[in-house]
Amino acid sequence: MIPRTLEKSILKRFHKGKIILVLGARQVGKTTLVNHIAELSDLSTLYLNGDEVDIREMLSDTTSTQLKALVGHHSLVIIDEAQRIVNIGVTLKLMADNLKNVQVLVTGSSSLELANKINEPLTGRKFEYLLFPISFQKMSEYTSLLEEKRMLEHRMIYGAYPEVVTQAGDEREILNLLAGSYLYKDLFAREQIKKPALLEKLIQALALQMGSEVSYREVGQLIGADNETVERYVDLLEKTFVVFRLTALSRNLRNELKKSRKIYFYDNGIRNAVIKNFNPLALRQDTGVLWENFLIAERMKANHYAGRHVNRWFWRTHAQQKIDYIEEYDGRLNAFEFKWNPKKNARFPKTFLNAYPGSETAVITPKNFSDFVIK
Repeated sequence: MIPRTLEKSILKRFHKGKIILVLGARQVGKTTLVNHIAELSDLSTLYLNGDEVDIREMLSDTTSTQLKALVGHHSLVIIDEAQRIVNIGVTLKLMADNLKNVQVLVTGSSSLELANKINEPLTGRKFEYLLFPISFQKMSEYTSLLEEKRMLEHRMIYGAYPEVVTQAGDEREILNLLAGSYLYKDLFAREQIKKPALLEKLIQALALQMGSEVSYREVGQLIGADNETVERYVDLLEKTFVVFRLTALSRNLRNELKKSRKIYFYDNGIRNAVIKNFNPLALRQDTGVLWENFLIAERMKANHYAGRHVNRWFWRTHAQQKIDYIEEYDGRLNAFEFKWNPKKNARFPKTFLNAYPGSETAVITPKNFSDFVIK
């Protein structure tokens, strides 16, 4: 087992009087993580799986008395796949308020039901974490920085889902199973997704436009859907941790794009499985896009695991001046350009530098990227 970065952070939060939520895509390693945390804590543990029908019934519309009887002498309760349990938010609130000496650790493979049914009841009663595919930083600690740099092209093509990393040789089969429908299981089970085929067309369209500005109207015309349906489906894909959006920075200039957005995948391997392209980089036309997606996703992992809350954008003007990625942290803007070929020049537009004086700039290439994704 590859230890995960969140283990220590979560253990430090134990017995602070709050529910701990661990959210993330299916097969990203949440169950393995919480079970290992339970072992490390050495607490008497009750494991409840939301995939089990009787467990769902026990935890739906229950009372504090029933919960106390269920938990008994256990000091740690793990509720896995909690998004499948009706009214789980109210149940967790009862646990937080009535089981003061019990630590409750919850996993969910989507934020959509947890967000709708947990956020309000658990206001001020929870710590929330996101678990991503294994980070470059963690793999560098597990093997070595040199080894992970040697594996860079492989990670850009196959990504870093735990099963992909640990079962060398089976990457394509694993990713094809995941991208086929398993990642979207929570969505297909919901009434909002009335046309699974349309969702699959949308995912393919987003994969092909990854790193480019996305127009919901144009995507809708391409797949045969209206703007509202496209936007709703993209929102649901975000809430199941398949894709994430990056919006345009627009503060100072009239000619800055204001409502534009780019859409990236949390994992390169899933994206490549969606378009059925696992070719080596030398045979691809999208190497630059894969590099951009890899870096932004890894930066997101590094920021989240380090507890850094940053604002993120890209930047472009109507005159086609652009910057790949911008972060704001502690009131300072940091602008980054991503170049797979270190020999390619990257210039930051004077328009941007004049509009945002004091901004730091950097070009990220395969020669210096480790400093960008390891923090």
